[in-house]
Amino acid sequence: MRGTRGGGRRSPRRAAAGRRSFTSTLKALDALAASGARISVRIDDLDRGTEVLAGDDFETLPIAGMGVVPLLIEVAAAFEAGTLEPFEIVERSSVDAVAVSGVWQHLAAPALPLVDLALLAASTGDALAANALLERVGLPAVRARIEALGMTQLALLDRFRDARGLDDAPHVALGSARELAAMFAALVNTTAVSAGVSAQVSEWLSRGHDLSLVASATGLDPFAHESDQHGLLFVNKTGRDAGVRVEAGVLAGPRAGVAYALIVCFDDLSIAHRLRAHDAFRVLGTDLMEYVF
Repeated sequence: MRGTRGGGRRSPRRAAAGRRSFTSTLKALDALAASGARISVRIDDLDRGTEVLAGDDFETLPIAGMGVVPLLIEVAAAFEAGTLEPFEIVERSSVDAVAVSGVWQHLAAPALPLVDLALLAASTGDALAANALLERVGLPAVRARIEALGMTQLALLDRFRDARGLDDAPHVALGSARELAAMFAALVNTTAVSAGVSAQVSEWLSRGHDLSLVASATGLDPFAHESDQHGLLFVNKTGRDAGVRVEAGVLAGPRAGVAYALIVCFDDLSIAHRLRAHDAFRVLGTDLMEYVF
């Protein structure tokens, strides 16, 4: 792991951010690595455009549901271009059943418009909604969009499945912490495709309910946190699979703003192994809060 701080003068309001330390995060991640976990971490200062912390941030690892983000970017781009109608209705029965995550499978409504499916995929990690979107835009279009964004380590490989057979891709998606952090920075800086697409995807993701990992340190309400009274800007997405935990996002406070990503692949042999991985995310969250406040 390595921590860096960029040079140059900063405004007095944000001057203290440069003195923040990620010692606790490094200690937690080093302990995870010593236990055999594979880790990729990246933090970038949005104001200065500099690297704050990086550890194996170039390594490509499974990212589970994080693969929904480039899918959402392609869907929003298609909405903006007029090649996809936001209110086009999709029948749930037209999509292969998948029960790994999400709420649409439990809703009474048998059909929903694409724009609502995008919100479900972003906010609740709804696998059925994501699969419906993927069927509509197509995997080749998402891959082309990823390439257009300049991402070489990010890949959406397959739809969500309850079980993966020998003929299926081994993972939903792959990526590196470096590119995940860069993707979220592009979204909040309105440079992901266009200002409109960036704003739409950021809005969908800002409704995310999973604040149990890095985001647990923010104290935000999981169900209503887009307008925080303390001036905290937060957008994130998590990914979960057996032995895989991922979170990436943007966190900004009065002193600084950061784009961050952490991928941990670990032996999920017991609840203790899982909780140790989760604790590392929460330690990172605490250090990030100290950095931005």
